[in-house]
Amino acid sequence: MKKLKSLLFIAFIGAFSLVNAQAPKYSNEFLNIGVSARALAMGNSVVASTDDVTSGYWNPAGLLNITSNLEFSLMHAEYFAGIAKYDYGAISYKIDSNSVFGFTAIRFAVDDIPNTTQLIDANGNVNYNNITVFSAADYGFLFSYARKIGIPGLDLGANVKIIRRTLGSFAGAWGFGFDIGAQYKYKEWLFGAVARDVTSTFNAWSYNLSPDMIQVFQETGNAIPSDNLEVTLPRLLLGAGRKFKLFHDNVSLLGELGTDITFDGKRNTLISSNPVSVDPHLGVEIGYKGFIFLRGGIGNIQNSTDVAGNKITTVQPDFGVGVKIKSFTLDYALTSLGNGSVAPYSNIFSIKFDINKKT
Repeated sequence: MKKLKSLLFIAFIGAFSLVNAQAPKYSNEFLNIGVSARALAMGNSVVASTDDVTSGYWNPAGLLNITSNLEFSLMHAEYFAGIAKYDYGAISYKIDSNSVFGFTAIRFAVDDIPNTTQLIDANGNVNYNNITVFSAADYGFLFSYARKIGIPGLDLGANVKIIRRTLGSFAGAWGFGFDIGAQYKYKEWLFGAVARDVTSTFNAWSYNLSPDMIQVFQETGNAIPSDNLEVTLPRLLLGAGRKFKLFHDNVSLLGELGTDITFDGKRNTLISSNPVSVDPHLGVEIGYKGFIFLRGGIGNIQNSTDVAGNKITTVQPDFGVGVKIKSFTLDYALTSLGNGSVAPYSNIFSIKFDINKKT
């Protein structure tokens, strides 16, 4: 594991230095992993139905469905055998009956990466005391605001997001962007749309490499990175779903079909073209008396090739359960960061608290 982390150092630096020479694909992808075990268990198909504090991430318009004055949510996940840590926290506050404010914080990082650039001194001696450690961390901060506009069934919301990405003390970037979201309800039907990075999001990278590190890069044939600008192109999320009440309203059934539309060139998705690619996914939630929930989802549909060279289509199934006891909710999901057919699954837990103002 330590060896893998050590190799990440040159890999990260090398990838960042090529930003200007490549299309801005997969920029700020840590913000597209997803939050809340409920949403992850439903294959990320919640854009139309999200109705709690996690709406600040999924669709800010959904914040208007919150019934409590304050809501908190927390989630921690680990990927790649615990090498990468993913943390999420959010809070929402109901300003009045027509508007809600939300704040979301996300951190995705690999910590304790060995820096071996000074392992061999000027005399050619190996000195393990020269090994230090650093973190490669991505931070996202979303400030959300949602408001009713007087049109029955239609809610609107927006995010202002600040991005901070660091690679130890060697490199860092600041980014800024906007998201716009909408939800529309018609009887039992739910519709949602989110334009992420609607004006494109820009990360300004700067590097702070010592003369010794520059010399190491030159001697090993690596390009020396320079300050540059990374652009994240817009992404459109669409969703449509419906709620059903069964068995004298004791059982609820929610189904939602969603799709992610990207505009940064061909991706390995079900519908792939240049420059638009479409990634559909489906989620279902069954609830009993608003107390216990069973969830499932299908997503990450990809066209790939098996070991024999045959073309196949892979699908990632997700599963989860949830329990709500008064103001406390605990959700669990069994899901994968990548394609579930080849990437290991992770156990994800998230919690949520509702706090009502006393009168």
